[in-house]
Amino acid sequence: MSMSSDSTETPKGNLHGFKTHSKNDILSGFLVFLIALPLCLGISLASGYPAVAGIFTAIVGGLVATFLSNSELTIKGPAAGLIVIALGCVQDFGFTGGVDPEKDFQAYRLALGVGVVAGVYQIILGFFRVGILVKLFPHAAIHGLLASIGIIIIAKQFPVLLGLSSHGSPLDLLASIPYFIINMNPKIAFIGILSVIIVLSYSYIKNPTLKLIPAPMLMLLIIVPMETFWGIGREGAYTFNNQVFEVGQKFLVNVPTNLLKAVTFPDFSGVITETGIKYTVLFAIIGSLEGILSAKAIDGIDPWERKTNLDRDLIGTGIANTLSAFIGGLPMISEIVRSKANIDNGARTRFANFYHGMFLLIFVALIPGVINQIPLAALAALLVITGYRLASPNEFKSIYREGKDQFIVFVSTIFGVLATDLLKGLAIGIGVRIVIHFIRGGSIFRLNAKIIPERDRSVTIFLRGSIIFSSWIPLRKQLQRFLDNGKRVTLDITETQLVDRRIMSKIDEWKIKFKEKGLELTVRALMTSVDE
Repeated sequence: MSMSSDSTETPKGNLHGFKTHSKNDILSGFLVFLIALPLCLGISLASGYPAVAGIFTAIVGGLVATFLSNSELTIKGPAAGLIVIALGCVQDFGFTGGVDPEKDFQAYRLALGVGVVAGVYQIILGFFRVGILVKLFPHAAIHGLLASIGIIIIAKQFPVLLGLSSHGSPLDLLASIPYFIINMNPKIAFIGILSVIIVLSYSYIKNPTLKLIPAPMLMLLIIVPMETFWGIGREGAYTFNNQVFEVGQKFLVNVPTNLLKAVTFPDFSGVITETGIKYTVLFAIIGSLEGILSAKAIDGIDPWERKTNLDRDLIGTGIANTLSAFIGGLPMISEIVRSKANIDNGARTRFANFYHGMFLLIFVALIPGVINQIPLAALAALLVITGYRLASPNEFKSIYREGKDQFIVFVSTIFGVLATDLLKGLAIGIGVRIVIHFIRGGSIFRLNAKIIPERDRSVTIFLRGSIIFSSWIPLRKQLQRFLDNGKRVTLDITETQLVDRRIMSKIDEWKIKFKEKGLELTVRALMTSVDE
C-alpha cells in the first residue's frame, strides 16, 4: 500500500487526526460502506433477523464504537462467524422461518434481550482485564470452531442460493445437496451462481476503473438490473423444462421504508431461561474471542504498528453491542475482512469506521427502495464464499503442517460442533487438547518448571513436559515477579515435548516488556520444541 506524505507521522484518532486525515478516511469509509452494505444484509438474514438489523449493527459500530475503542483501523459490524449463534438463538426461541411471522418477531425480540445482556457481560470482562485470557484458548480449537462455522454457513446458505428453503441440521443439509441441485429454481439459481462467479472472478479484473468498485458492490450492480429485467420480485410463476417455479417478493430483500419504524426493542423475559443463559454465554465468549483475535490481526498489518488496548476495545464493543441489541441490531465484532479493506483503501484513523457507519445510515434512510431490489440469492452467494474461506482446504493443510496434535484438536472441534453445538464443540476441542497435554507429560494450571537463580541477578527457568494455554497463567506470574525484581530471565525449553505457538507469541511480547526496563528475556530452545 502506498502512503502519502502525511504518513511520516503516526496518525492518531483525535481532533487533529480528524482534521488532518479526513480525505483518506472519508474515501476509505465510503469504499468499506460499499462492501459492508450487502454483507450486513446477508449476515442479518442468514441469522434469522430482519435484514435491517445488520445495518443497525454497522451504524452503531461506526457512530458509537469509534469513540470508545482505541483501535485505529478496525471496522465494527456484524460478522459471519456469529451467524450460527444468532440463528440458533432465534430458532431455540421459536423462529419458524416465515411460517408464523408473529412467532418469528417474538423470537427476534427475545434474542435481542439476550444480546443486550451479552453486551453487558463483555463490558464486565473488559473491566476485569480478561482480554488476555480470551487469547489463550487453544489455537487449533479456535480455528476448528471457525472452520465449523464456515461449513454450517455453506450448508445453510447453499439452498437459498438455489432458490430453496433452508431447514434442518447442518449435517442433514449437507446430505441434501444433491436434492437441492436437482430441485433448484432455475432463475434464482442462475442469479446465485452468477453472483458467485462475479465475486470469485474479481481478482482477474484488470480495468482500473472497475477495480475501484469492491467485488460485492460490483456484483450487485450487475445482478440487480438482471433481477429487475426478469421480474423476480413480481408475484407469479414461470415454466422451465415442463416444471412450474415461483417468483415473487419473498426472493428479494425487504427493509422498511421508514428506518425509525424498524427500530425494535428487546424482550428480556427469555434471558433467565436455559436458552437465554446458553446464548448469552456464547455471544459473550465467542464474540469476545473473535473480536480480540481480529483486532490483534489488524494490529499486525497496521502500517504504523499501532497497538489496540484489547480490554478497552472489549469494553467499547460491549457498550456498542448493548446499544445495538437495544434498538434491534445483531452482535458486532471487529470484522477482519472489512478492516483489511479499510487498510488497503488508505485509512489513517478510527474515523474511517465512523464514516462507513455514517454512509450506511444515509443510504438506508434516504433510498431504502434500492435495497429492496437485491435478490436473496446474491447475498447467499456472498455468504457461501465467506463460509468456504473459513473452511477452505488450505486451512486444513495449514493446521496439519503445524503438527498432528494440532490437527487432531482442529478436526475434533469441527466434528464436535457439527454433532452438537458451538459451545460443546469448543469444549470438546479444548478437552482433546488437554488430554494430549497430559499424554505429553504436562499438567493443567501448574507450571512444570525448575527455577535456578544465578549470582548476577539472573534467573533460569527450566520448563519441562508440555506447555500449553493453561500453563501460561503460572508462567506469566513468574515472569512478572522477576520483572518487578529487576532480574534477567532465561527460559530453557530444550527439555519440553511441546510448546504451544500461542505461548511463544506471548513470550515474544514479554521480551519487549523486559527490554523496556533495561532487562533481558531470552529463550533457549531446540527448533523441534515449538509446536509450529
